[in-house]
Amino acid sequence: MRATALFLAVTLVASCGTLPRSGPNKAEIFAGSVLQDGDAFIVSVNDRVTAATSVTPALGFSAAFRNANPIGADTIRPGDTLGLIIYENVEDGLLTNAGASASLIDEVQVDAAGMIFIPYAGRIRAAGNTPEALRRVITRRLDEQTPDPQVLVRRLAGDGATVSVVGGAGAQGVYPIERPTRTLTAMIASAGGISIEPDVALVSVSRGNRTETAYLADLYRNPQLDIALRDGDRIFIEEDTRAFTVLGATGTQTRLEFQSEVISAIEALAQVGGLNANLANPTGVFVFRNEPEEIAEAVMGRDDLTGTQRVVYVLDLTAPNGMFSARDFIIRDGDTVYVTEAPIVAWNRSVAAVFGSLTPVGSAANTLGLN
Repeated sequence: MRATALFLAVTLVASCGTLPRSGPNKAEIFAGSVLQDGDAFIVSVNDRVTAATSVTPALGFSAAFRNANPIGADTIRPGDTLGLIIYENVEDGLLTNAGASASLIDEVQVDAAGMIFIPYAGRIRAAGNTPEALRRVITRRLDEQTPDPQVLVRRLAGDGATVSVVGGAGAQGVYPIERPTRTLTAMIASAGGISIEPDVALVSVSRGNRTETAYLADLYRNPQLDIALRDGDRIFIEEDTRAFTVLGATGTQTRLEFQSEVISAIEALAQVGGLNANLANPTGVFVFRNEPEEIAEAVMGRDDLTGTQRVVYVLDLTAPNGMFSARDFIIRDGDTVYVTEAPIVAWNRSVAAVFGSLTPVGSAANTLGLN
């Protein structure tokens, strides 16, 4: 009778549900399943689920960016002012004065459309060409009017092709596109490198009204992403802003930013000191996520879902392949990783609420006359 009374007292305290704890227990989370009139799908993680959910950010540069040819600092652009000298191999040339062998055409400005006008050659596109390329174009045009013309082209005023580098660069500023800095990584190096952690550095390039982004590390792993720069490109370097939250029976409960491009569930737990050996239930590690429709359907093997779905993934670290599953399960931006407490923890907490702690239970029972 006395032992029964002790058990009933502890059970009564435990059933009140008001004792302090880190969050819901395993049974309470399962109670939120759609199978029990909840609004979340509860899914045990296995190899198939891991494969279906292994989605990483699709970052990189499009073919339009990757296929651009390198340019140099001498590339002409709208607003530049050019000077031309044209030599003709005849005494009475088209452009030269009597007795002169050369004609100076000074201060020819490239208009907003990138064009210039040369007598007898007509309107010619100058922007996007180097002075040498423009010289060849003018020579071909004049060759139809006068035999073997010789043309010199030089820039009198204008900055040439430049890009701006801002954000987490070592030295922000406007830089010319020169022979050593025609590509993205070379320009970043010329700007002093980066001042943030390389593993989480994102590089965005804005060209016209289009902006595309890639991980800095991918620029070196995949040379195709080291794109050629264009006049007016804007390069912005920033840290990866993705983050996840870890709660429950872990070493620390906190919000963490991604420290690498891809993070697994095991790595996420390791960043907070792993499971709390005195509290954690290794069979109840949960990942809460709002899953896009197409991924949710692949995970559930269904085709009748509409819109984003609430999914709770369950990891059992004590299963034969539990650690491997946690190592392969990818954490995504906005995830909440929650570790439940072991059932014995709730029981111990209830006993402590009645008797102060587990150790003096016997003496407390003697005091109550239950022994």
